[in-house]
Amino acid sequence: MEREAGPEGARRALGRLVEAVLASRGEANAVFDILAVLQSEDQEEIQEAVRACSRLFGALLARGELFVGQLPSEEMVMAGSQGAARKYKVWMRHRYHSCCNRLGELLAHPSFQVKELALSTLMKFVQLEGVHPLEKPKWEGNYLFPRQLFKSVVEGLLSLEEDHSLLLSQFREYLEHDDIRYHTMQAASDTVARVTDGRPEVPLTFWNNAFTLLSSVSLPRQESNLSSFYIKHEGPSDKWKVVHLKEHRKAFQVMWLGFLKHQLPLRLCKKVLVIMHDSILPHLAQPTLMIDFLTRAYDIGGAVSLLALNGLFILIHKHNLEYPDFYRKLYSLLNPSVFHVKYRARFFHLADLFLSSSHLPAYLVAAFAKRLARLALTAPPEALLMVLPFICNLLRRHPACRVLVHRPRGPELDADPYDPEEEDPAQSRALESSLWELQALQQHYHPEVSKAASVINQALSMPEASIAPLLELTAFEIFERDLKKKGPESVPLEFIPAQGLLGRRDDLCAQHFTLS
Repeated sequence: MEREAGPEGARRALGRLVEAVLASRGEANAVFDILAVLQSEDQEEIQEAVRACSRLFGALLARGELFVGQLPSEEMVMAGSQGAARKYKVWMRHRYHSCCNRLGELLAHPSFQVKELALSTLMKFVQLEGVHPLEKPKWEGNYLFPRQLFKSVVEGLLSLEEDHSLLLSQFREYLEHDDIRYHTMQAASDTVARVTDGRPEVPLTFWNNAFTLLSSVSLPRQESNLSSFYIKHEGPSDKWKVVHLKEHRKAFQVMWLGFLKHQLPLRLCKKVLVIMHDSILPHLAQPTLMIDFLTRAYDIGGAVSLLALNGLFILIHKHNLEYPDFYRKLYSLLNPSVFHVKYRARFFHLADLFLSSSHLPAYLVAAFAKRLARLALTAPPEALLMVLPFICNLLRRHPACRVLVHRPRGPELDADPYDPEEEDPAQSRALESSLWELQALQQHYHPEVSKAASVINQALSMPEASIAPLLELTAFEIFERDLKKKGPESVPLEFIPAQGLLGRRDDLCAQHFTLS
């Protein structure tokens, strides 16, 4: 191909070749020249070649000049006695496949502009193949979708070597279409299964790319919302799975279960748990299938257990999950680090919900109140302003636990019977103890903490104190609040104002001293 140097010269030369191929089948070999530029080292030339291929094969698909059906080998057709038109269509279909394969490779190009253009071109071909299928329908009204082409796009996005988070953010706009979302879930499930099959260790990059894609899939709440299709069909049939929300939920469930059954990195496990209650569980066909993953995460300990609480709460509350040692495990999560973790607000919000039932035994609630009071002795002020009302709310809900602050005929204790090392709240002897820690906190250096701890000195009012505004409280907010407080007004120390350096004329000082 003779052309001028530079991207502009390549654009004009490629434009002439495209026009020649579309104008005459005798110029078909010019396709090789166009595909050759896709192999160029120059970024701008590659982009011009991608645009040229988009125009060329987009027009050929629309005109029906590509072979339709099971594609035979090129050598067999060219050596046979079929007509020239059939040979041309088979030959051009092979060139189209070569183009799509190269575009798939360009999804890993160093330049983001090239990757973005390759993705948009492949998605254009997906749309055109959907309108002008390259496979014959098995029966009238059969739903056709270019699954193989689309699967290659998803496989390119789920790279094992390169972080594709930016490219996946571009792909997210296509997920707004119901058919693309449905087939993305199927293709992602197949890709995860293929990559992990027989591989002892999967690169972290792949897991991150897979999570980014999976977390971008969001299902509609109602079936009536399934109306946006990337590939337009005349009169969608009720027999098509893609038009039923139930099938979308099944595919969504298969996708997430196939992903979560593997040993994920701890950091990624946390990300999954953060979105579990809001973005995953409500859309599953059978939410109870997440029990294994959530209980496994809950048993890990630390921040992971805190995050697993949300999902477990939904399964326990809405799907009747039975977890025998749930409160024992929740009790074990109460340690000094709980006041400093990133997810402190979420943990105490859920703990408040779990301990809100009036049917809980008194020894269990007393154990939680006592453990929190003991931890409060070393907690920062911003945590204390939330924990102290939390403990008082427990006493309001469960009157049987008020003996912790007022035991009229109780014995004199030489030592606290509570055992902080005991993991089982039933054996901790908390109900035999008292909340002396709250009395100690009345001497706290911060006046608001001292005031909050002094609430137990009076009879507890029945309306609970809302802890919601205090869950996100930070040390910076407390400091800013203290700075905005108005100090006391100045106190006058003498009712007669002084005059002069030595006071008034009749003062004793003025009688014996003079300024000279």
